Amino acid sequence: MTPATDVSERAGADPAEWWQGFGDPTLHRLVALAYERNPSLRAAGFRVLEARARRGIAIGSLFPQSQEATAGYQEMRISEQRANSFPGIDLTTDDWRVGFDAAWELDLWGRFRRALEAADASVLQAEASRQDVLVSLAAEVAANYVQLRTLEQRLVVARENVEVQSRGYQIADARYRGGAVTALDASQAAALLAETRALIPELEAGKRETRTNLSILLGMPPSDLASEIPSPGAIPPPPAAIAVSLPADLLRQRPDVRAAERALAAQSATIGIATSELFPHFSLVGHIGLEAEHIDDLADGGALEHFGGPSVRWAILNYGRIWNNVRVEEARYQQALAAYEGTVLGAQAEVEVALARLEGARGRVAELDRATAAASRAVELASLQYREGAVDYTRVLDSQQSLVVVQDRLAVARGDVALGVTALYKALGGALPTAPDEQSASRDSAGTTARAESGTGSEK
Repeated sequence: MTPATDVSERAGADPAEWWQGFGDPTLHRLVALAYERNPSLRAAGFRVLEARARRGIAIGSLFPQSQEATAGYQEMRISEQRANSFPGIDLTTDDWRVGFDAAWELDLWGRFRRALEAADASVLQAEASRQDVLVSLAAEVAANYVQLRTLEQRLVVARENVEVQSRGYQIADARYRGGAVTALDASQAAALLAETRALIPELEAGKRETRTNLSILLGMPPSDLASEIPSPGAIPPPPAAIAVSLPADLLRQRPDVRAAERALAAQSATIGIATSELFPHFSLVGHIGLEAEHIDDLADGGALEHFGGPSVRWAILNYGRIWNNVRVEEARYQQALAAYEGTVLGAQAEVEVALARLEGARGRVAELDRATAAASRAVELASLQYREGAVDYTRVLDSQQSLVVVQDRLAVARGDVALGVTALYKALGGALPTAPDEQSASRDSAGTTARAESGTGSEK
């Protein structure tokens, strides 16, 4: 990680809702809209509900697994042509029955407890994955918004330079018509003007593409986005202080690291489930019911029947397959471990890269600010000297070309600073607020989990 000497860079406010540090109400509104409407975020929320429901199923396995109330009626007639039958005698009988069956496998080897551990880890993994979608969504919205504002600023620069170069062309053309210079000056001025004008359609196309990307993130048609983003606008200024966590805090903040850790825990519990198949399964089974030939006799005490007792099941001849299944789960655990280690290393690398790019962009802005001031002054001086006939138009042409390039690069660099801040907060795990749809999802899932955990109903 970055050395501890960067304490000033690491101070700052809580990174929750970090995009508010830009001080741009439009950006804040766009992130809120994305949280409400983004389809990927809704899908992630339903994956959390699914994981919680599966946890309820796992809890039910700790209780009797088979509970069935049965009732039925049968009419049976024996053939008169069978051996030992009595011709002319009615051989039709009725059979009425009502009963209740139950079976309960005892969790002696921890198979069901390991399944519940895996389900718990899967719930936490799904929740962390949803938080990862939140972090990525906010960062993508902010990045596209910054890109849109950067393109708008580049368009402002291009149009301002078109105006300056148009005046330069008019001067060169007037001097050519007056016989003071050759047609070369006017032609060079026209060429530079056309080249600068050619930037405008390219930047307009980039704006349209970026708006389309934003509309997808916000889950709305591109035509509806115009009312949400007033145009044009300035590049949002990044906060002066950025909260950069230490390595241990980073591992706690990054939702993808937590998701990888929970996936590892779930796979570890799965190994226990596979290992339990090596041992015998002990169950208690039972039945109680009423059976009679006539329905009125079901109320008679003699119609009562029941049985119950233990049973054992042991797949002793399948040891080869069971052991290989254990090895499969162990290999998957090693894969999950390697993925977790890779995620941790990748998280640290992302922070370092984001910091380096941010520092580089800030340095470029400082230098390009000075370069822009110098280039603007050079254009003024060259234009003045050209009108007085002290220099040829080549000097004016060079200074104007330099100004266009430097101003465009400055706008890009300022956008890169804002993008660098966005990338840094994304690498840090960003913000993990409770969005409106997350609250509703939590209420729905809480009710689902409560139903799954209450009693020992048939779903268990």
